[in-house]
Amino acid sequence: MKGLVLKVVGNQYVVKSENGVLIDCVLKGKLRLQGARSTNPVIVGDWIEYILMPDRTGVIEQVLQRKNYIVRKSVNLSKQKHILAANIDCAYLVVTLLFPETNFEFIDRFLVTAEAYQVPAALVLNKCDLYDELTEQVNEFISIYKKAGYPVFSVSAKTGLGLDDLKAFMVNKVNFISGNSGVGKSSLINKIEPMLNLKIQDISLAHFKGKHTTTFSQMYELSSGGYIIDSPGIKGFSFIDIKKEELFHYFPEIFKITPQCKYYNCTHTNEPNCAVKEAVVRGEIHELRYRNYLSMFFDEDEKHR
Repeated sequence: MKGLVLKVVGNQYVVKSENGVLIDCVLKGKLRLQGARSTNPVIVGDWIEYILMPDRTGVIEQVLQRKNYIVRKSVNLSKQKHILAANIDCAYLVVTLLFPETNFEFIDRFLVTAEAYQVPAALVLNKCDLYDELTEQVNEFISIYKKAGYPVFSVSAKTGLGLDDLKAFMVNKVNFISGNSGVGKSSLINKIEPMLNLKIQDISLAHFKGKHTTTFSQMYELSSGGYIIDSPGIKGFSFIDIKKEELFHYFPEIFKITPQCKYYNCTHTNEPNCAVKEAVVRGEIHELRYRNYLSMFFDEDEKHR
């Protein structure tokens, strides 16, 4: 029998059957061994094959081929990856310019990961009701990422500003929502689908950061069609399976200009006659994106785990 994994807590799985019934499932032991390189061989968004037991619970026997997934390095097991969700139509990073301020390199690390695993990505600039005195910064943020080729939605979960466009974009898609703690993910999801009534945590005034209110990824059905996946707040985004020599492939605006470089193996760091560096000088590639590229290229990656 075929089903869709909606929720994973430890070794327990909630699966939606093809006729819409929710089944509590466990994982076949052999399948656990096959997924040893990953901390979680079955994840939210997976389509799986299961057998139904006499007590109406299920045993997952096979994970069907994934079209994509979003992944980060496991925090505690550096050689393993932690897959956050699979079969995603769009991954959204919720960011804020204040309370808390989202780090731009964190944003670019998320986007690089999405590009590397063929997940379409978008940015959601939340708390826009607080940015009356930050018009220049807001416009620059939107310009940087639209120029790089990403949809940017300016919204306020508090006032409802911009939510109609975001909700229309999500219809009939599997939508993955991520971001640092405190950026308003749960508030945003509650506005998109009020019946969910997800738990919301106040911002810690001591550090202007949020506290984790989502402790595991979960997929919810949208009344307008499609699904939304809420994921735990994350502090960093450390890479796995991404070679630094291939890093430029995952910056679309850099990759586009790379064929114009003098050297076929140009890394866009110290080489002469580099078309990418020239494009930065001309303003065709934003300097901030290029600086983040260099930071990732030369970084040991530990501080982003």
